[in-house]
Amino acid sequence: MDPSAYREMADTEGRHWWFTGRRAILASLLRRLGLPRPARILEIGCGTGGNLEMLAAFGRVSAMESDPTARAIALEKTGGRFEIRAGACPHDIPFPPQSFDLVCMFDELEHIEEDVATLQAVRGLLARGGHALITVPAYQWMWSAHDEFLHHKRRYSAGELRTKIEQAGFESKALTYFNTLLFPLAAAVRLKDRVLRSESASGHAVPAQPVNRLFHALFSAERHLLGRVPLPFGVSLLAVLG
Repeated sequence: MDPSAYREMADTEGRHWWFTGRRAILASLLRRLGLPRPARILEIGCGTGGNLEMLAAFGRVSAMESDPTARAIALEKTGGRFEIRAGACPHDIPFPPQSFDLVCMFDELEHIEEDVATLQAVRGLLARGGHALITVPAYQWMWSAHDEFLHHKRRYSAGELRTKIEQAGFESKALTYFNTLLFPLAAAVRLKDRVLRSESASGHAVPAQPVNRLFHALFSAERHLLGRVPLPFGVSLLAVLG
């Protein structure tokens, strides 16, 4: 991503409803995953480190990040508590095979040209019985200035993601859309940006506190559904792989 995107992420990921709501959803899902205690966990593409403390509740966390600016921010933010190595998927992974019980990629796969090869590399990092947990943005028709700003390569449909998961030799334990309740609003904003040919991305700033609280409550409420029933549409996709 652009260095300015990392600086913005570091400033907002502790407060913005999308980051806080996604962490609540992921933590709820991880509690039901049956991980060993303590689990050996790797986050690929940790960015500025906003998920590391959440993951640490489930085991010993390592991380990988290709961007030196993001790594420096993550190390500073977390007080050097976590091992964060330089690396890039799929061919420059600085960890040995079969080292982890859980490998996470949270909105990272869409940044990588070789996505199937990356999923294959993730599969090789898992110990016997291990899981991968990934999230990606959904629907190519929602492409907007937001995706350009974040240097995305693509957005995914459920069918496309399932196909690539299978090509990588994974079994999909669960695959569902999420961020469903706020989908109509998000779709309207993205379509507005496209129609108006907006050169700046909408939705990055933390909204006013009452709005931020409301959106967090709506988004994070999906934690009661995910992993139990698949949601039929949403701004993002989530997959549990084994």
